Amino acid sequence: MLYDQVADLELHVDGYDLELHERDTSSGFTRATTVVSLHGDGETGQGEDVTYDNEDHITLQESSVEFLLTGEYTLDEFSAQLSETDFFLGDEPGQSIFRNYRRWAFESAALDLALKQADTALADKLVREYDPVRFVVSTRLGDPPTGDRIIDWLDQNPDLEFKLDPTADWTDDVVDRLAATDAIWTLDLKGQYHGTTVDQPADPDLYERVIKGFPDALIEDPALNDETRPIFEGHEGRVTWDYPIRSVETVEELPWEPEWLNIKPSRFGSVQSLFDTIDYCRTHDIQMFGGGQFELDVGREHLHTIASLFYPDAPNDVAPKAYNDPNPSGDLPTSPLAPPLTSRGLSWK
Repeated sequence: MLYDQVADLELHVDGYDLELHERDTSSGFTRATTVVSLHGDGETGQGEDVTYDNEDHITLQESSVEFLLTGEYTLDEFSAQLSETDFFLGDEPGQSIFRNYRRWAFESAALDLALKQADTALADKLVREYDPVRFVVSTRLGDPPTGDRIIDWLDQNPDLEFKLDPTADWTDDVVDRLAATDAIWTLDLKGQYHGTTVDQPADPDLYERVIKGFPDALIEDPALNDETRPIFEGHEGRVTWDYPIRSVETVEELPWEPEWLNIKPSRFGSVQSLFDTIDYCRTHDIQMFGGGQFELDVGREHLHTIASLFYPDAPNDVAPKAYNDPNPSGDLPTSPLAPPLTSRGLSWK
């Protein structure tokens, strides 16, 4: 099992610090994240909190509370300590999943630090190799949607591939124009984000338009009910799940055994939950691809590291963070991303 290969890593923590990052994004909102740095034995391990409430990041920055993290641990013992820590300081986050996001920042920082203190990299510890990482670009089409943004991207780089979020105002003409590019790999229906700002209700017309218009694309997170479930009969193998996936148990609770899953490490909260789910997918022949959360710093590198080890050739939604800028430059990394020549910890550079 993967986790057994890292659980006993020795970890010495002398202290930590937090750094707020903010940036406007291509999706029209200001993203805030917090980089967690754990220090010990002359090394620093980092992780990134991708909680989507900017005020939660400010509250964490301004708090005088010191989390009790210093000491000598194994990685597994430190994880147990984190499971007993209230990183939201007695408040209830806007979404319960935010607790996993913040815990993952500390867990990934701890794994990074423990590997560096052992003077090794995750690939070496797992007896695997880093492979080049294929990525797709996730973007919105604008209002009203026309497809111009995708055409513009392809004019800059005809080899780009995309993950898009269809909406009810996608017309047949838009679908036809996008499908003609042969560059659309995943279509995220956002039907599982209940109670969030991006949640989209079940839309039979949209679902049929997408299924027929993109016969080879993966279709993510549909909202299933008596009206929409029949639309996917015969197409179950194309459906992938993202928002519900945060443990082995959540995979087992899906409406049918999946062929594809979107793996976002921050959703799992702990290294063990992430690695156990990857083990489960490999055992059950479930294909995986990586997903991102508008990381602004080291968290994006960690996605590249995980994807490189376990699903490098998949349509990974982990484009380098420069692609999320409101006005990306023309000089951007191309897919696939070459692995680092040398590496320590979780770093990808």
